[in-house]
Amino acid sequence: MVVGMSKYSFLVYHKEYSDFLIKLRDLGLCHVIERQSGIVEDGSDLQSQLSTSARFERILKEMAIIVGEEKDKCKPAIEGFDYLKALGEYEALHEEKGKIAQRKVFVQKEIERFAPWGDFDWDKIYKLRDAGHIVRFFTCAVRNFNDEWIEKYNAIIISEQNSQNFFITVTPQGEVTDMEETERVKLPKESLSDLTTLMNNILKEEKDNEESINQFCLDSYHSLQEGYNLSLEAVDLTKVNLNSDSQAENKLIFLEGWIPTQNTEEVNTYLDNLGIFYVNEKAKKEDPAPIKLHNNKFAALFHPIAELYQLPSYSELDLTPFFAPFFVMFFGLCLGDAGYGLILIAAALIGRRFVKESIKPMLSLVAILGVGTVIFGFVSGTFFGIELLKVDWPWIQNMKKFMLDPDKLFTLSLIVGGIQIIFGMGIKAIGYTIRFGFLNALSAWGWFVGIVGCGSAAILQHFGIIEESVARIIYYVAGGLGAIGIFVFNDMKRNVFINVGAGLWDTYNMATGLMGDLLSYVRLFALGISGAVLGLVFNDLAIKMSPDIPVVGFIVSAIILLFGHSMNIFMAGLGAFVHPMRLTFVEFYKNAGFEGGGKKYSPFARRTKEED
Repeated sequence: MVVGMSKYSFLVYHKEYSDFLIKLRDLGLCHVIERQSGIVEDGSDLQSQLSTSARFERILKEMAIIVGEEKDKCKPAIEGFDYLKALGEYEALHEEKGKIAQRKVFVQKEIERFAPWGDFDWDKIYKLRDAGHIVRFFTCAVRNFNDEWIEKYNAIIISEQNSQNFFITVTPQGEVTDMEETERVKLPKESLSDLTTLMNNILKEEKDNEESINQFCLDSYHSLQEGYNLSLEAVDLTKVNLNSDSQAENKLIFLEGWIPTQNTEEVNTYLDNLGIFYVNEKAKKEDPAPIKLHNNKFAALFHPIAELYQLPSYSELDLTPFFAPFFVMFFGLCLGDAGYGLILIAAALIGRRFVKESIKPMLSLVAILGVGTVIFGFVSGTFFGIELLKVDWPWIQNMKKFMLDPDKLFTLSLIVGGIQIIFGMGIKAIGYTIRFGFLNALSAWGWFVGIVGCGSAAILQHFGIIEESVARIIYYVAGGLGAIGIFVFNDMKRNVFINVGAGLWDTYNMATGLMGDLLSYVRLFALGISGAVLGLVFNDLAIKMSPDIPVVGFIVSAIILLFGHSMNIFMAGLGAFVHPMRLTFVEFYKNAGFEGGGKKYSPFARRTKEED
């Protein structure tokens, strides 16, 4: 459900305003209303603070990777730590690391260029030059080397690599002019041993730099985390100042914000003790109050999924508790393998023991989705790719009556789709009644009553529960009531003729839209079948491709099964998460009349370091 909000207006003496904001931040419940202008007209301070926060965020991400699993070895935050100086020190170390890497690449290329010529002393080359003999360096394809060059230019082959000859010529003063298909080589003026020594020195510098960075991270990680939180608080404080209005020649400062109605008693007592003048009133349906969702433990696990799309407006119903059971069902149908569900449950329960508190709800959600996969994987008769309907295991024979073949799974997908669509239409009717009143929701109620009444009569007649005459009466009553709402009272402010035309257009859209929406649920069947088939294929490969050697055959089969089912879990799990979201956010939300556009409740509060 959407938590009720109350709008607070504060009027504070300007000299007390800074202290008031600190205490309001300590309270941590006020979502400040944004304004176009404020007492701080120049946003340069905010830009500077945002830039500093971005530096903190970037560097902390890099440090987190470097620290890795050794966060427990990091020193605790140091009081009086110079955060900005530490940022500069890290950036200097990182800049030095980049320069070392560039030098390393350059010297490595020089070594590779020098390697075919071996290690020699340039002084001897210079002595030959002083004596009137020039040493030149060449390379050419082996097939292009001319033996005549040996006599004519004193050509000496130094090495042969990758079908290339590396050779020198020793000639008197003058150019070598007739050596075609060759390339002149210019070598660095260091020897190979000099370059190797230089590379060793660079590697030592690289190691020392890496150790310095690692030690810096161990010494400063938690301190910089605290500095990051302080920088975010400074940003929040500046934003609040920007959203404040000065009154009475800047003597008074006016600020507005939203606070959950359930906390108003606590907040009022707090403000009264501070001696702050304030006015509060409950938010109206049309007010743009921020959205805070509150549901039971099960539905609350699905809040992150709901927030991936849009939050409801303040006047709307929160659809999270309504789509949550369907999402579990859809995920189970899409993944469609009871064995995979057991893996998800085990992984989630084990993982909960090793992760921080903020991650545990996500793993709880994974475990619940795993339970849904076990249930509907069993219904589809698949266990690690094994078709349970075709096995002769004695203990499973009595359970086969609960399993469905592909034809029945196809029908089940359409049935659950139809149920969710009709359920959404009912929610739409209730939601419109709450928001706009019963008379303005008659069109939504007309569709719901007409479809549910006529559909129920058809089903009951099909199974022989009611007679045709009774079904006909229900058709007339439900259809008639529905038609009145759809064609006559769809808008109480218009005349009946316009309403009839609007009803016809609505009927056309509904008829075409419902069919497309219903067929979208076939993906539940298709994804489940495709995952089951792929699992069966890997099982078949493991049997057929393993050699008839006792130990080796088992190892090969195990590798194929492990790789194949791991890949299938990942791919099928991804589809099992994405496609139920699509069915929820498109088909269900549309038929439930969801409008969205709500802004998340984000109170002005202190930033606390996340527990590791």
